[in-house]
Amino acid sequence: MAIAGRTDPYLSFRFRVEIDCLDVAVSEVTGLGLETEVETFREGGENWCERQLPGPSKHPARLSLKRGVGDVEWLWSWYQDVMSGRIERKDISICLCDSAGNEKRWWYFREACPVKWVGPDLRAGAAEIAFETVELVHHGYFK
Repeated sequence: MAIAGRTDPYLSFRFRVEIDCLDVAVSEVTGLGLETEVETFREGGENWCERQLPGPSKHPARLSLKRGVGDVEWLWSWYQDVMSGRIERKDISICLCDSAGNEKRWWYFREACPVKWVGPDLRAGAAEIAFETVELVHHGYFK
């Protein structure tokens, strides 16, 4: 929301996840990020500091999607296929929206594949939503 020239940051709970152009109900996404390695070296005759140069960029090893367990089981089925050797890679898009629901920022991950599934913690004395987590490897971020 902009008030008199002020621009507020986007809220982290207004996002959307698509896997192969299909909307997926997800409550949490982690693993968004890029990092550029830094190469350091000493230059002959310059003893007062080390030089630092940017090197190759890399992304975190895994993208993690957390969602409430429900009747839609296609994420679990996708992982079961991988366990059976039927690996199908899919593109993933994550969209951050502003307070009015307008799309503002996108992250795209190509050729993702689930490699880990974590089921819900079940406790008889708790009245919480049962969550599952699916971790995916991918071939990098693209725009």
